[in-house]
Amino acid sequence: MSLLEIIGTVLGIIGVGLMIRQSIWGWPVGLAQVAVSAGVFFEAKLYSDVLLQVFFFSIQGHGWWHWSRGRGRERDELPVTRLPLRNIAIWVGGGALGTAAWGELMRRTTDAALPHWDAFIFVFSMIAQWLQARKRIENWAGWMIVNVVAVGVYWAKDLRLYAALYVVFFGLAVAGHVAWRKTLREEPANA
Repeated sequence: MSLLEIIGTVLGIIGVGLMIRQSIWGWPVGLAQVAVSAGVFFEAKLYSDVLLQVFFFSIQGHGWWHWSRGRGRERDELPVTRLPLRNIAIWVGGGALGTAAWGELMRRTTDAALPHWDAFIFVFSMIAQWLQARKRIENWAGWMIVNVVAVGVYWAKDLRLYAALYVVFFGLAVAGHVAWRKTLREEPANA
C-alpha cells in the first residue's frame, strides 16, 4: 500500500460524501482523487484504469463548471427513466465487444496487468457513467457489476485500500438504485 493509494482512498470517500450532500466542493475533491488514482493505477500497470481516470477528470471538470454556472437558475429536472430491453441488450453486447477488443489491444501492445479485466472496468464504467448522465436507472446495476470486478482486480494487484473503496462504492450504488427507483418514471426513453 502506497501513500498515493491512501490519499486516493481518503479523497474518494470525502468526494462521495460531498456529492451525497450535493456540495459543489465534491467536484474539486473528485478532480484531485482521480488525478491521484491515475498515478496509483499507472504504478500498478492498470493502463485502462489510467485512461478511465482521464475520462473521469474531464467529467469532474464539467460537473464543477456546470454546477457553478447553474446556481440560481430554475430548470426542469431530467426524470429518472428505464431503458427499453432492446437498448439494454445493445449496451451489454457493445460493452462485451468493446471489452474484448480493448483488452486484446492492451494485452498485445503493453505490459498491462490483467488487461481484459482492466478493459472490462474501463468499458463498462464509461457505459455506466453515460447512463448515469442520462438518468437511466440501469446505470446503478452497471456500477454494481463494475465495482465487484474492480474489487477483485485491485485486490489481486495488492491495492487493498482501493479494493475496500470499491466495496463502499458498491454499497453506494445499491443506495443510489434504491433512491432513484423512488422517482422512476415508468415510460421507456431512448438512450
